[in-house]
Amino acid sequence: MIIKFSHVVAENTPKGLAAQKFKRLAEERTNGRVEVQVFANAQLYDDDAAVSALQQNHVQLIAPATSKMTALFPEWQVFDLPFAFADEESVRIAMEGELGELMFSLLESEYMYGLAMWDNGFKQLTNRSRVIRQPTDVSGLRFRVMDSRILEKQYAQLGAIPYISRFSDVYSLLEQQLVDGQENTLSNIYTKRFYEVQNYMTISNHGYLGYAVITNAEFWSSLPDDIRDVLDQAIAETTLWIRQNARTINDEQLENLIRTQRLRVHYLTESELIQWHNALQPIYDLLEQEIGKEYIEALQTSRK
Repeated sequence: MIIKFSHVVAENTPKGLAAQKFKRLAEERTNGRVEVQVFANAQLYDDDAAVSALQQNHVQLIAPATSKMTALFPEWQVFDLPFAFADEESVRIAMEGELGELMFSLLESEYMYGLAMWDNGFKQLTNRSRVIRQPTDVSGLRFRVMDSRILEKQYAQLGAIPYISRFSDVYSLLEQQLVDGQENTLSNIYTKRFYEVQNYMTISNHGYLGYAVITNAEFWSSLPDDIRDVLDQAIAETTLWIRQNARTINDEQLENLIRTQRLRVHYLTESELIQWHNALQPIYDLLEQEIGKEYIEALQTSRK
């Protein structure tokens, strides 16, 4: 049995390493009955095309950023809310509780099945123009964001100009100065060499970037029970591994970024963080009006 696993990031990122770990576990524990073919760096599809390919069973596993699911399921915008999660443990609690159940149940209407949520980490800000300390510092700057209405609204709320593009296009957009900056995890900033075309980075942890590991529902249900059980166990073990290691990987990449001496790094202070929280609070009200209270309340319950 061949399982094609498509994703868009580099192999030495948390998701790239997790995909390889799942491949090893699946192949070893099925004694060669399953072959997992991993296609990194958008070799087969970008995240948008991968969802359609999964629905048609052209690939059997994808792990898109949660933002990429918002076109089909606006409720998934909850994950894009600013400062929604305090740390990785907060994300785990949310995904193993009511919020995770609600989100994965939505997939069924589009013939998909959610297997796990994989950590990547928290997003930081980079740009070529100035040190970003206060929310007003992003005003007038053009920022690349993923295709998510809530992400667009966040930057518009701050007076910036949101620019939607594929992840694979970000470097060239920055290099050609078609955008001033972008938001991403430390591992993505380093492995995609964004530091070569940016001058400043702010450690803000303002947004969570996680990946939903999703399969084609019909394909998954068609697997022999013993094979599916082994794959479920391999996914669970890989999920535990990435939870334990994603932060370590990002910390190492931060050290690598500092070592390049290409970026001036600023860490938001407590007083600056309060300003950011206050400036972005209206985004919560906007999303509640769009998708209803149920999902916001599930997020707030997981926080408590």
